[in-house]
Amino acid sequence: MGTALATGKALTVHQADHFDATHIPLTCTAVPLFDPQGQLNAILDISALSSPQPKSSQQLALQLAKIYAHQIENAWFEHRHRGDWVLKLSPASSFVEVSPDFLIAFDAAGKVVGHNHRAQRMLENELGIAAPPVHCRSTLLGRPIEQLFNTSIDSLPDWLASASGQQGTLERARSGEKLYVTAVQPVRRAPRKAAASHGALPPALAALNGGDTALQLQLQRAARLLEAPLHLMVHGETGCGKEFFAKAFHQASNRRHRAFVAVNCAAIPAALIESELFGHLPGSFSGAGSKGRRGLIQEADGGTLFLDEIGDMPLEMQTRLLRVLAEQEVLPVGASRPVSVDIRVISASHHALDQLVQEGRFRADLFYRLQGARISLPALRQRSDLDWLVDKLLAGKVQLSAAARRRLHQHRWPGNLRELSNALDYAAALCDGGCIEATDLPEGLTAAIPASPLPVVHSEADAALPPEAQLLIQYLRAARWNHSAVARQMGISRMTLYRRMQRFGIQSPVHD
Repeated sequence: MGTALATGKALTVHQADHFDATHIPLTCTAVPLFDPQGQLNAILDISALSSPQPKSSQQLALQLAKIYAHQIENAWFEHRHRGDWVLKLSPASSFVEVSPDFLIAFDAAGKVVGHNHRAQRMLENELGIAAPPVHCRSTLLGRPIEQLFNTSIDSLPDWLASASGQQGTLERARSGEKLYVTAVQPVRRAPRKAAASHGALPPALAALNGGDTALQLQLQRAARLLEAPLHLMVHGETGCGKEFFAKAFHQASNRRHRAFVAVNCAAIPAALIESELFGHLPGSFSGAGSKGRRGLIQEADGGTLFLDEIGDMPLEMQTRLLRVLAEQEVLPVGASRPVSVDIRVISASHHALDQLVQEGRFRADLFYRLQGARISLPALRQRSDLDWLVDKLLAGKVQLSAAARRRLHQHRWPGNLRELSNALDYAAALCDGGCIEATDLPEGLTAAIPASPLPVVHSEADAALPPEAQLLIQYLRAARWNHSAVARQMGISRMTLYRRMQRFGIQSPVHD
C-alpha cells in the first residue's frame, strides 16, 4: 500500500519483492483511488497470507482491483457532480452507459470542475501537459470544454435534445479522435424549493418559531436557500439564537448526515486559531504533539461549518479562510499539500461587518463570499412569541405564575434567548411547589427596569452609539454600574461584559 500511495500506480508486491524479510510469505495488490479533483485519496488493497510462487498468479487479483477501483471512482464522481453537466465517454459504444471509461464534469460556464482518473490521463495526453504529483489537484480544472472537444457548453442542451437520450459522438479538439458520449444534465431540486416558497417549512426550521411573523419570513427565506450552493451570513444580537438557527438549517439540508461543526472565533486565542481551524502535522510547531490533528474545517467536510463571531477573526486568518472557500481545499499547518474539502459555511456576528470592512478590519472579498445569502434574526424583545418560548423552555417541568409572566414581558432581554434560558433555569431551581413566582426570578428582572420600546438616552453622546450600546448603558446605570449584577441579568460572564464595554468605549464613572 505504501508504494501505491507514493507512486499513484496500481501494482503487486509479491513475496520476495517485500523489503522486510518477515513479509516475504505475503502478497499484496494495491490500486489507488483518485477523487474528482485528481487527488489520490484512498487505496483498494487485496492481500493474502500465502499464494503460489509465480507473481503472475496475482494478475487476476490486479485486474479485479482495477475494475472495482474504477467503479468506485465513477460512483463517487457521479454522486459529487450530480449538480453539474457530466459527459460519459468511451471508445466503445457498448460501455458508455454501463461502465464509461471517461467521466468529465463541467459547470454552467463550461469549465472543468471534475473528472475521473482515466479521463485525467486521456486529457493530459491530448493536451500534452505533464501529470501533477499524485497528491496535488489536477491542472485540468478550470479549462473550458472548447479546449477539449469540438463542442461548447451552450450546445449541450440542443445536442442532448437532438440525440433524444441516445448516444452521440464527440471529437477530441486536437487529435480529432472520436469518442462515444452521453450527456447528463444537472439534477434540479425544484419540488423542495417550491414547497418552501409556499410556506411549508422543514420540521427543523419550523421548530424555531412559535408564531412570530418577522421570524417566519426569515425562516421561509432560509428554506428556499437549503439546496442553493451559497454560504449564509446570519445577523442578530448576541444570544438571539444564531447557533440554534445554524443547527436547524444544517439538519434541514442535504448535508444533515455529515458533521455540523461550530466554532466561536472570539473564544479561541489568536495563537491557536490557525491550528484549530486548519489542523497541523506532527511536530509542525512547538507543542504540536507527535500525532498531529485534523482541523475543524476538515472535520466539517461534507457538512456545515458554523463560524460564530466571525468579525473577531484575525485578518491573517481571514486570508486563509478566503482561500479555503475559493479553492475548496485546506492546507494544515506544516503540510506541503492541500486537502480537498466540501463545506457549507454559515457565519454569524453581532458586529456590523460592512462597517468593519470600511474600517479595514474585515476583508471585503471574504465578506462578499460569506454573504451569499443573508438571514436576520429578530431580538427577543421584538418577537411576539415570548409565551411560546417560555413554555418550550420550561417543558412542563414547572408552572409560571401570572405575576412572573408579566415580569418576563416587562423585561427588555438584552441577553435575548440566552438570558431568558438562564433566568428560567435560575427561577426553576429556587421556586417552591413547582410554580415560579415573580420573586423567584433573577435580581435584575425583579428590579423594575424600564420597559420602554427604546433605550433611554441620557445625552447626545449616547444617542450616537449603536442601539446595543445604548441598551447596555441603560442597564449599567439602572444597576448603578454594578458589573456583576448586569452580567447576571444578561446571562453572560463579566469578561464578556467587559469586552462589550471596551468595544463600545463605555467606561464606568468614578461616581454615578
